Amino acid sequence: MKQTNYHLFDFLDFDVDLKSDEALWKSCRPTDIQEKNGDIYITVPFQKQVLANDMEADTTVERQSSTLIIRQYTHKIMRVFVGFGQYELTDQSEMLQFSPDVKKIPLKVVKTDGEWLIIDADGIRRAWVNLKEPVLDHWSDLLPAPQETLDITFWPDGEREIHISAYDHFSPPRYDALPLAYVVKEGQKERATISFTAQPDEVFAGTGERFSKMDLSGHTFQLKNQDGQGVNNRRAYKNIPFFLSSRMYGIFYHTSAHSKLSLADHSTRSVQFLSDQPLLDVFLISGETPEEILKGYRSLTGFPSMPPLWSFGVWMSRMTYFSADEVTEICDRLRAEHYPCDVIHLDTGWFKTDWLCEWKFNDERFPDPKKFIHQLKDNGYRVSLWQLPYVAEAAEQIDEAKANNYIGPLTKVQATDGSNFSALDYAGTIDFTYPKAVDWYKGLLKKLLDMGVVCIKADFGENIHMDAKYHGMSPALLNNLYALLYQKAAYDITKEVTGDGIIWARAGWAGCQRYPLHWGGDSASTWDGMAGSLKGGLHFGLSGFAFWSHDVPGFHSLPNFMNSPVPDDLYVRWTQFGVFTSHIRYHGTSKREPWHYPAIAPIVKKWWKLRYALLPYIVEQSEKATRTGHTLVRALIFHHADDKLCWHIDDEYYFGDDFLVAPVMNSENRRDIYLPEGKWVNFFDGTVYEGARWLKNVHVPLEEMPVYVRYGAEIPFYPEAVECTDEMDLSKAVSITIDETFKGIFNKIII
Repeated sequence: MKQTNYHLFDFLDFDVDLKSDEALWKSCRPTDIQEKNGDIYITVPFQKQVLANDMEADTTVERQSSTLIIRQYTHKIMRVFVGFGQYELTDQSEMLQFSPDVKKIPLKVVKTDGEWLIIDADGIRRAWVNLKEPVLDHWSDLLPAPQETLDITFWPDGEREIHISAYDHFSPPRYDALPLAYVVKEGQKERATISFTAQPDEVFAGTGERFSKMDLSGHTFQLKNQDGQGVNNRRAYKNIPFFLSSRMYGIFYHTSAHSKLSLADHSTRSVQFLSDQPLLDVFLISGETPEEILKGYRSLTGFPSMPPLWSFGVWMSRMTYFSADEVTEICDRLRAEHYPCDVIHLDTGWFKTDWLCEWKFNDERFPDPKKFIHQLKDNGYRVSLWQLPYVAEAAEQIDEAKANNYIGPLTKVQATDGSNFSALDYAGTIDFTYPKAVDWYKGLLKKLLDMGVVCIKADFGENIHMDAKYHGMSPALLNNLYALLYQKAAYDITKEVTGDGIIWARAGWAGCQRYPLHWGGDSASTWDGMAGSLKGGLHFGLSGFAFWSHDVPGFHSLPNFMNSPVPDDLYVRWTQFGVFTSHIRYHGTSKREPWHYPAIAPIVKKWWKLRYALLPYIVEQSEKATRTGHTLVRALIFHHADDKLCWHIDDEYYFGDDFLVAPVMNSENRRDIYLPEGKWVNFFDGTVYEGARWLKNVHVPLEEMPVYVRYGAEIPFYPEAVECTDEMDLSKAVSITIDETFKGIFNKIII
């Protein structure tokens, strides 16, 4: 028995059992090219390969051809599409929301000997198809000649080259990556792969909320949403099929199928993508800066909307509050002790039974929820409520949900997909592919929103029952897309009832950035939990999302999940991090109100007041982010893509255009700080620094934080102390000039 090539069962997930009927079909030299309505159609033959160590071509089997389509858009975007089987190129997709200025640019073909050049009406080259056979020499009688292959170079902007991996092999045909191929199993085309050339020094970022170093090269990621259960592992709540390259291009794989992405890992010469769907719809996006590339991505998948002013204030929560009296007591104390706060969040305990989501208040502990909510509103508080998209067997809605197919009927007795559904007694997943189920779900939320609730915490949604039947698509295609459908429903009904478009969501997929906002999930209340949260936020911002938050000071304790105390210094340092994030919410398994940490409570109050003083700046930057490619929490590469150091720094970030933030994430109160090129002013003492340098082993007292501002920046600032945003009139904001006259921000805050 011949041994199969490792590549088949390494990256392509072949069954290692040679009795399997899986077969690889690899692309060969194109045979025809045509222009149709401004698009380019290329006929690509595929040759079946023998499952042998050398992946020999099976010459006894007739070739099968597929059509590869190339389409050019404005914003330096190119689309490469091949649908193996019945798939057709379409813009009708939940993930796509083209901006009005995204227009198709007609292409045409110039044929010459051994090559096809694809250009636009202005003569700008857009793609080149190489038809020439490799030159053979005297070694050709000892080694097999290279097999035919697909060899295409793309220039989405007419300048930057993105080359398909035509010749990533050791010796023909021992491949490390395949340019274009698909797999047939049991007679059906099952999955497909495409690869692009990677340069030796190329660096990658993005792919969702990735809890990894800034440079993702040398890693392979499973693009399959799942409960991350923390922020220090490979699992991810938010996988986004998009990455950004240091060569100033991005690639968006338009699919919701479970996929695999190797960023110069399985082969250091290639970026490889494998989809569990025989369809490849790939957008290549070029730009001068990361921001331009991300703006291009958003022009395809949608721009974030602007959250309301009150959402930028402090949110107070824990897991969980259990009664109206408890909530009222906490809110009154926050006011009495002059802690500014805007939102009180009720997590799992507002139901009749904790965690048993029935979308109804416990009538004993919350006897008059509408009155309770409006009394809080009169005191400057908005109410946010937790829920999830599953119906429990014990929920009062279960019979209605089953009878009307609002939840996908199970094909087995119990889900066995590795999720924790059975442990939490969830009978089924709400089917957001079914319009009647969407309307039913919106109706459940509308009753709460009509009472005065302003935000729904759209928790979970990473996993669905994989053994259920859904109206609109298979579970395999729905699982990743589910977050988008779920969050859209919660967002739309909230905006319809309250006028404010906002949710508080955990899962994510391409397009979810349209429905802010998202938070980082269940981080540990530890220094590594804080560091992992920031890593995730930086990659998330490089994946099209503008608004992102995290649980301050981490969600769960260690080693005791519920009861290990949160250290005072961690609480302060995470608070400082939260102040310089788009949104700030306190949440966790134990008490989070600052007076439970009396030794540091005065420091915390000082930082909360700074947060409110900075709201004019935060609002200004947020509005900018809704129409550009920017995010609030920005990796340094947004502004310093040419600085190779910045592609490796994941513990500092820009907050908007002007702030450079370097959180302290240890109990030693020390850290190294990199100041990029430019002139910088310490935000707390006014010291001026020249950039392009390291500040080594800097001591940072607990009440301070390394925050620097661009020299010459004008920072809008609120000059009055307030208890909540209801008391703010942003027209009263003043401008602070950051230069030699600036002596530190705390001199300007009213305590």
